[in-house]
Amino acid sequence: MAFVGQILEIDLSAGDWKFLPYPDDLQWKYLSGRGFNVQYLYNNMPADADPLGPENILLFSCGLLTGTAAPASARLHINARSPLTGLLGSSNIGGNFGAKLRSSGIQSLIIRGKSPEPVYLWIDGDKIEIRNARSIWGLDTWETDEQLKTKLGSEKLEIMTIGPAGESGTLFGCIMTDRDHAAGRTGMGTVMGSKNLKAIVVKEPKKKILFRASENGHEAIKRYIWQMKNSPHYKDIKKHGGAGYVKWADDLGILATRNFRENTFEAAGQIDGKNLEKNITRTRGCYRCPVRCKAELEFPEGKLKGRKAVRPEFEPMLSLGSRCGLTDLETLVYLDNLCSRLGMDSISAGGAIAFAMDLFDRGILTPEDTGGLELSWGNGQAMEVLIKQMAAGEGFGGILAKGVRQAARIIGRGAENYAPHVKGLELAGYHPDNIMGTALGYTVSNRGADFSDVYATLEYKWMPDEKIEEFGLPKTIDLNSIHGKAALVRQSMIVGMVMDCLGLCKVPALCLICAYDLVAEAELTSELTDQPVSVGDLFAAGERILNLERLINLRFGATEADDRLPDMFFEKEYNAGKQPSKPQEWMEPMKREFYAAMGWDENGRPAEEKLNQLELLPSQNLSDSAA
Repeated sequence: MAFVGQILEIDLSAGDWKFLPYPDDLQWKYLSGRGFNVQYLYNNMPADADPLGPENILLFSCGLLTGTAAPASARLHINARSPLTGLLGSSNIGGNFGAKLRSSGIQSLIIRGKSPEPVYLWIDGDKIEIRNARSIWGLDTWETDEQLKTKLGSEKLEIMTIGPAGESGTLFGCIMTDRDHAAGRTGMGTVMGSKNLKAIVVKEPKKKILFRASENGHEAIKRYIWQMKNSPHYKDIKKHGGAGYVKWADDLGILATRNFRENTFEAAGQIDGKNLEKNITRTRGCYRCPVRCKAELEFPEGKLKGRKAVRPEFEPMLSLGSRCGLTDLETLVYLDNLCSRLGMDSISAGGAIAFAMDLFDRGILTPEDTGGLELSWGNGQAMEVLIKQMAAGEGFGGILAKGVRQAARIIGRGAENYAPHVKGLELAGYHPDNIMGTALGYTVSNRGADFSDVYATLEYKWMPDEKIEEFGLPKTIDLNSIHGKAALVRQSMIVGMVMDCLGLCKVPALCLICAYDLVAEAELTSELTDQPVSVGDLFAAGERILNLERLINLRFGATEADDRLPDMFFEKEYNAGKQPSKPQEWMEPMKREFYAAMGWDENGRPAEEKLNQLELLPSQNLSDSAA
């Protein structure tokens, strides 16, 4: 039996489907997960594809180790052309859906076309049905999950669904599973909504297909779990999740506050997730994860009294908290859960609200522009109204639903000077001024200004002697130094790419173990697949896919000019009170060094020598990609 499953291709326009074998030559060249998706889109997506048109292709792929005995092997990767950025859309989701899909014998799911009416996809082994979804269209993600389980008579179903945001065309609509697992970034839920696809349901197979070597892997699994549990941060993340690191970011001076005007927040201690410990009723986690960083909450009073609630992750704590000047923790939890229910990326939603509050504070926006809303810093009631408007595409929130890049163009009056995005994607929660590796990562990431796509944790986790040994530059340990960051970001991006191809969660691997050498991952892959896989093999695959993503973005019209932080971060007000700076003083040198480390030319285009080294397409295809 092959180690990987089959490919299920759905044509929603025609209303039919077919199974395809997973190509033998792809398994080790691109692994699976993100790698399969990227090579498929490169070979099949037209350069002029409308992100919201039927020609856009939506892919869901299990990682090579998803659903196996490997620890924390829950991840499913999702790609399409992004309606928010116009470039390669990319998102990743945990929970149990990926493992259930894999145990049904499906490695990758390809969605083409557009249904003429709302539908959901039913997967029961090799029995596939495209079913009418009119009765659940318009429901939020939690309601959809409950309705489908009731209607289909089973609590053992795994369901991925969109909410009203994805249906209405909010450009940062997300895909949810099990209430608090989100494929959040770049609007993959909006692509799903544009195809009239409300949900994907997988039934527990009567006979699970087990993708694992029968006798191997035990020692590698034990070593991997031992490394996780012996991390100094294991107990904290297990207890508080990512929500418990708000004060840590504030102490480090990287906590984005009031639309990046500041890098510390006076109420950081109030909104830190450690304060939620008393509200926890149950903890849980993703498939085969020993960390179990998810938590269900209850509140004795307030808007959440008597309601189900879940603990936010780290990034929503920042985007809806400090970035908007919100000081009330319960309101923050409520707004995060509201975003999840409406099927909206909470990072982009918080970023859009903070942007609007900044404009309101400056007088660029008035109550006449906002429909009477007083968008003062920390106004939780106004934030709730905006979130609901964004999800419905109505009112002033309907403008923000287009993302800060487009919203700024619509608003005018200099609004573009205060819109924090890279390539159209709203920035994540670290303030880039005091953490140079992350600043570079925001700039060169293929999907836009995002931490998870680069995951440069090692810039503040490694001990000084380890960093010096790895990169040969003592100043790599200095968060404010630009030296050595290019090599650091390159390695972080390649390692993160491999994790997304293997289907392993980055939290235990890159926050707890934090090795960034892929030694443990190579051992797991070799022993579980019965195929010898070296560290070099994994690094080569990761670099190959990273370059192929770059080629896709070039095809979609990206240029070197898109690899830049917004101008606001070179002004005194948005760089932690320091004197104004110029890109050529710190960002441009890092970017040029990164291009050189990647084997790209001065325009950020992979060179012919690099393409040949990675066994990618001939140089003439690179020319085609920029056409």
